[in-house]
Amino acid sequence: MEMTTMDHFLLIILSAIVAYLPRFIPLRIFSSREIPEWFNEWMKYVPVALFSALVFKDLFIDSSFQFVGVDNVTKLIAAVVVFAIAYRTRSMGLSVVLGLCAIMLLSLIL
Repeated sequence: MEMTTMDHFLLIILSAIVAYLPRFIPLRIFSSREIPEWFNEWMKYVPVALFSALVFKDLFIDSSFQFVGVDNVTKLIAAVVVFAIAYRTRSMGLSVVLGLCAIMLLSLIL
């Protein structure tokens, strides 16, 4: 079955809607409500937790889902640097850029 141009257009539109709704709905709900202070305190740790979950698999699990331990020292050192930066600054963009720089420099050194 071959997709037509209209099918592609419909797929793009539906994908945009699916990507937009999870951002719009909470914004719409919480824009008129007072958010409790405990929730704001808790949300400060979400970027660090998400970043940790994203890189954990790359550090310790190989493509066959086996635990590899500390075989890749370069990635582990860079991860410690990135975790510290992410915790300190709470900036995902800065953490990614400095993490890439750390990987590049460490791979040249080690």
